[in-house]
Amino acid sequence: MFRRFVALLSALLLVPVVMPPAAHAGGHRLRPVVFVHGFSGSGGQFETQARRLAANGYPADHIEAHEYDSLFTVNTREQVFAALDQRIARLRKKTRADRVDLLAHSLGTSLMQTYLRSSPARAATVAHYVNLDGASSADLPGGVPTLAVWGEGSTERKVGGAANVYFSDQSHTQVVTSTDTFARFYAFFTGRSPRTTAVTPQHGTVRLSGRAVLFPTNVGADGARLEIYRVDPRTGERTTRRPAATYQISGDGSWGPFKARGDAHYEFAVVWSGTAVHHLYFEPFRRTDALVRLLTSRPGEGLAGLMDVSERHSALVINRQKEWWGDQGAAGDSLRINGREVLNAANTPRTKRTIGIFAYDAGSDGVTDLSAPIPQFFAQPFITGLDLYVPAAGRPDRPISVVSHPRGGDGHVDSLTIPSLPSNEHRISVQLDDYVR
Repeated sequence: MFRRFVALLSALLLVPVVMPPAAHAGGHRLRPVVFVHGFSGSGGQFETQARRLAANGYPADHIEAHEYDSLFTVNTREQVFAALDQRIARLRKKTRADRVDLLAHSLGTSLMQTYLRSSPARAATVAHYVNLDGASSADLPGGVPTLAVWGEGSTERKVGGAANVYFSDQSHTQVVTSTDTFARFYAFFTGRSPRTTAVTPQHGTVRLSGRAVLFPTNVGADGARLEIYRVDPRTGERTTRRPAATYQISGDGSWGPFKARGDAHYEFAVVWSGTAVHHLYFEPFRRTDALVRLLTSRPGEGLAGLMDVSERHSALVINRQKEWWGDQGAAGDSLRINGREVLNAANTPRTKRTIGIFAYDAGSDGVTDLSAPIPQFFAQPFITGLDLYVPAAGRPDRPISVVSHPRGGDGHVDSLTIPSLPSNEHRISVQLDDYVR
């Protein structure tokens, strides 16, 4: 009998563990989450919310963004829908979930309303739908339970039959990234309030992954090479000559995962050829992040090709997934570059909904003029341009300081210090957090 008992115990130990269908937290089922961006958007706009979901028990790899060319020059709407079919099917199989939870923003809401209405089979794969500051609707898209979140603007907008929530003090992109929105959609998905709405620090190693893509088409930056360096937060200078990781970019631009420290500063260098390098700097990630987006363009192409460059000045692109308000006084934002306030009523009015700032020495004349925005950038949605002379010292003792005091921050400061590289050979992008810690 003892031999039989040992044999039975051995057999049980060899039986593989069967994972439950989809993740659970606190006894509640967590379905996979898919975010669909709007015009000129990307998965980076859902990055903070993904970290908040993970802080509440969601596996990071169960949260994805469905990206496409919002100009529809490289894909059609039907192709976007077909790719979404495949994504949902893959996520359901991977997680053994019955359905997914879907969110869309701006232009994405028009697409997703059409998608959900296009066939009962498609609607049946979605448990909940969140309509973020986009298209109104007379009824529930495809009959799917819907939460509609609206920012500043008319409170006449609504989705018929949905839970309609209005945050009139929040701007268009801010609606996507705010803690208020997170608390609402988390409760909508799970039936309970989140344990936290903060991006809580993750202990130990974090894993970073994402895509390097051409802005705004979201096509992979095929042919580039990505080098990741840890940098000194006091100067932005690399701490080692050799990169911590290197990835050859191809296909859809995917890279990673890269093992990192959540409290460290990193440079992501997109190397195109020779000395043509795009340097991208982020604040510490704090948690594992699978939605890191490196928005770039081929040398001389895209909006970056409109910037004046020289060996004498640095050129910056400063992004934040929460609009910059330069005309609201104490209720607005402050952004200082090398100690100089650069936001004002002319270049970043609230109505412009600016989330991307192109700052460089227009005309390469060594003179700053912030009295009016640079027209070719101000004419673009969600973007402005500043004539700002930032000397390209190229020395560790003369870096560039970028400091933001965000509205509603109660003294919170976002800051990055980066090298003062010459713009004729180096492009620089700075990504500031859209949340207050």
